[in-house]
Amino acid sequence: MKNDTNDLIDNLYDKESISTSNYQMNHSVRKSPSAKYKIYDEQEFARGREVLGNLIVQGMKASGGTDIDWLIEHNGGFVILEFKGFHNDKINIPMGQMIAYEKLHEKLNQSTKCYLYFIGCDDIDFSNPDSKVWVFEMKQWKLGSIPKNTSDIYGDTQVKQNKFIVYREYLEEISVEELRKVIDSHWEEFE
Repeated sequence: MKNDTNDLIDNLYDKESISTSNYQMNHSVRKSPSAKYKIYDEQEFARGREVLGNLIVQGMKASGGTDIDWLIEHNGGFVILEFKGFHNDKINIPMGQMIAYEKLHEKLNQSTKCYLYFIGCDDIDFSNPDSKVWVFEMKQWKLGSIPKNTSDIYGDTQVKQNKFIVYREYLEEISVEELRKVIDSHWEEFE
């Protein structure tokens, strides 16, 4: 007796490979040049993060913690990038993190130049220069062009939280390639 399930699976895979190749012929995805920096020992990188995770333990008064996702320094000027994933078209920024970033931005701009970008992204492939991200810079936050919501304006029943909720609609949509150009323009500015 013939196994109809295997035939079905074989046919599906054959069709997928055909449709994928047709898609690739009609729609090519651009690739960026190789990444400038790579993690060569992923296990060691993960182990280092895990070790730091054990610094704050139960029973301590201190809690929380965050990091700076990317800090670029060139000739005393700074570009700071903070990446946040979208959930229901909004990103969440812990209040403590935003306060720290506001103070850092303010202090660095007193003696040098500092650009601090919040970058909202979905599941993204940064090697594709056409991939989209959504961005705002700290100056926009300070000038009030990004609403400082601490509760969901679209009816989420949760009361005020210890975070800012920023909606995609207030951010500027740009490609990864455009973001790279912005970063390089600041690098050139710092020359």
